[in-house]
Amino acid sequence: MAKPVYVLNGPNLNMLGLREPAVYGRESLADVEKRAQVRAQAVGLSIEFRQSNDEGELVTWIQEARGKARGIILNAGAYSHTSVAILDALQAAELPVIEVHLSNIFRREDYRQHSFVSLAAKGVICGLGAKGYELALEAMAELLADKGRG
Repeated sequence: MAKPVYVLNGPNLNMLGLREPAVYGRESLADVEKRAQVRAQAVGLSIEFRQSNDEGELVTWIQEARGKARGIILNAGAYSHTSVAILDALQAAELPVIEVHLSNIFRREDYRQHSFVSLAAKGVICGLGAKGYELALEAMAELLADKGRG
């Protein structure tokens, strides 16, 4: 069986549907995972969907992905704006990375408009809510297909 794509979620994403629904939507993270599983299957991918509030655990999963995954879709939450450790891990993983944000970070506070994750990402999807995960999976499937052909 082909390696999965890791779909990693950072701090406070376990509170989706409860925390600031006007900004992040009413769907729970379990709802987002169900949507992602359906879309992954439709585009021929399998996924490993995880969430942690701990920066170190996210770094460990990114390092693990180097040997066990085909790519990484990452919503690092607030760590996007602060974590050089996550950036370093992503660069060391040497895998295609797509960054996802539920909200449009460019319409938010100044400190949210910079992302360290973006420096390692092939692309960024933001502002489309949970649909962003589905679009990221479609893009990842294309990236992996292109890599296989090239």
